[in-house]
Amino acid sequence: MDKTNPPKAFGVFKPVDHTVIAFRSAADLQAVVNLLTEAGFAASEWVSYAPAEMKAQVDLQLQTASPLASLGYELDLINAHGVLAEKGCSFLVVHAPDEAQAERVAAVARASKAVTAQHYGTFMIEDVIALPAGDAAPS
Repeated sequence: MDKTNPPKAFGVFKPVDHTVIAFRSAADLQAVVNLLTEAGFAASEWVSYAPAEMKAQVDLQLQTASPLASLGYELDLINAHGVLAEKGCSFLVVHAPDEAQAERVAAVARASKAVTAQHYGTFMIEDVIALPAGDAAPS
């Protein structure tokens, strides 16, 4: 995935076949990168976002989002990612195009200090680790 041209649907971030994981610290993100490497994932299969990078992406996409984006979960997630980025969370986006890879990434995310994680399918977004209640609620 090219983070300078992220995949979108209706003008908002929708990285189909990827799992998006948020972390409270860069150290927590790096620990998961190490675990993914041990699990057989190559560095080319993930992209990391510093808090400021994710916040900038969210702000831009909120300006250009189609009204249709509000029909699904994508706009809610964009807002939540923006709030988490404002709170200093870093993000890891991992390519996991098949069910076995997606489950391996999910297992690593669940075993880590991840704040939240979602796997983006073509038609559905699955919460791997649900958003914390109230923690990421858009203001």
